Amino acid sequence: MQPAHFIIGPERAHLIDLALARGGHIPTSYDFPFRGCLVHYEAPEVARSVLATGEAEATQEADVYALGASLLISATGWRAVEYPDDAPRPEQRRAVASGRRRPVRVRGELGELIDAMLSSAPEDRPTIHEVGKALG
Repeated sequence: MQPAHFIIGPERAHLIDLALARGGHIPTSYDFPFRGCLVHYEAPEVARSVLATGEAEATQEADVYALGASLLISATGWRAVEYPDDAPRPEQRRAVASGRRRPVRVRGELGELIDAMLSSAPEDRPTIHEVGKALG
């Protein structure tokens, strides 16, 4: 999911843009191994794996990175990693895989949390439980 998948109202949030998420049988022609997500939410290790092997494994650490990237784009309007909007996916992935990212310019505890969530080293990212506690 990404920020554009939600409409936030005064009482509740609505999840939209579920595309093919309908459940049931998935025909073989539509099924595919995990190859990453929108590049600007991919963790550097996912981008490196996709570039090297064409595949990647979803991990909790990569999910924390993706949530951090989502929080950053929601708070600032900027992707964590800079690359041209019209760059091909491999070029975008190379930028993400490099581990170089924009500085987090969100003040206070939220900025510190986002910065930690976007660490290029998966083992340095907070756990999802730590993120939940910090956001609570």
